[in-house]
Amino acid sequence: MTELQTAPPEDAEARRAIAPVICYPNDTLPHIDLPAYQAALTTAEVTDTCLIPPRDARCFEAPAGSFVRITSVDGPQVGDLNLWNAQDLSERFYSGKTRALHGSHVNLGDRLWSSFPHLRPMASVVQDSLDWYGIDEFGGSVHDVIGTRCDPYTHNLLAGDHYHYCCHSNLIRALADHLGIAAEDAEPHVHDVLNVFMCTGFTRDTGQYFMKASPVRPGDSLTLFAEIPLLGALSACPGGDCSSEHSSDTAACHPLKVEVLTPDPDSLSGWWTSPPRNGYNRSHGL
Repeated sequence: MTELQTAPPEDAEARRAIAPVICYPNDTLPHIDLPAYQAALTTAEVTDTCLIPPRDARCFEAPAGSFVRITSVDGPQVGDLNLWNAQDLSERFYSGKTRALHGSHVNLGDRLWSSFPHLRPMASVVQDSLDWYGIDEFGGSVHDVIGTRCDPYTHNLLAGDHYHYCCHSNLIRALADHLGIAAEDAEPHVHDVLNVFMCTGFTRDTGQYFMKASPVRPGDSLTLFAEIPLLGALSACPGGDCSSEHSSDTAACHPLKVEVLTPDPDSLSGWWTSPPRNGYNRSHGL
């Protein structure tokens, strides 16, 4: 609390007592038929598998109409996920708009939305073995879209040294390797993430972003449905379960597994089509 804080006005408590208004009421969003997605998932078979090494990242691809399952395999571990349209890297996951539409943490039935001017569902959350966690007494929850990803620039700013195995750098290396391009060409494509399995929130007194030990255990998983063709990159965060620090060589870290599952085509017939790009005419009043 700064000594230069303005003295509260006489009606301060009345101003604080004004009820909040939800910025983006989401009851008009396109309906998600969660039982239909889950029924399709029961027909799906694993068609590709990728193991993400600790403190590193890998890319994967998932066709539209497939599922992506992220699993903790050896110990509690969080992951930082980037998604792009596999056919157009300018369309990528928009964590800020996903947060505005669904909240600070994604849950069953929520969508992961893409960037402007596309703004359409990239993926849908159809299974989550941590859906029991809810919101804890500290305001923490899992699968956040509020954190940005650990990165070497902030690390340098705060600690003054150079750490290369943070999630930002991991994602750059993975994307550069997958596309066969230089790291400096890959970096502009890396963006704010879905923090898979990470347990986070904001402190009530200072409003600071916090992390705490993730409740994830081996066998826990999060499953997404690819609404469009996806290129993904997942980093196994150097913070491990993020119980104490990230950008660390000392935290216990474990691999993550990514599986792509292909459902029986008949299970999607008659109810699912890949969503079109946003219908705004882009005239911007001109």
